[in-house]
Amino acid sequence: MNTCLDWVNRSIGGACRFVLYVTLTLTFLILSANVALRYVSGTSLAWASELPELMFPWIIMSGVVLAAQHGSHIAVVLLTQRLGSARRWVLAGGAALVAVLYLGLTWATLPLMEISADEYTPILNVPGSVTVGCLMAGFVLLAVVTLTQIPALWHSTGADAESEGASS
Repeated sequence: MNTCLDWVNRSIGGACRFVLYVTLTLTFLILSANVALRYVSGTSLAWASELPELMFPWIIMSGVVLAAQHGSHIAVVLLTQRLGSARRWVLAGGAALVAVLYLGLTWATLPLMEISADEYTPILNVPGSVTVGCLMAGFVLLAVVTLTQIPALWHSTGADAESEGASS
């Protein structure tokens, strides 16, 4: 079971890294080309500011999912460190609650998807639903990542509690 969860987690991480690398590279190349064009000829590409704006949410959501995978988020552990063996229940329940909240955010963005589908960018004519879809995908991935981390969280806190009991 953990092998399957590890595979899901690795796949999500790989997809997010791919999106991150591609969007950051394209953003850098587009903005660099536009700056060079302005410097050399005094003109610019009309779409050069619009495309990075469309890619920015993808960069952010990919980074957020990767940060969640690596536990690079703010955590308040003062209470959970004092719980002893109940710690695993609190952390697992908290993670499940967080996953449900991410899915709630996904559900809340559904009406925005419909509204933003009618709005198009002025130059590239891309629907606004592309950006909202990015948010929805990010929320779903965050929920999945959070859920896949519960077994490891459960076992690590169980081992911590056992080692504390053995040292007392």
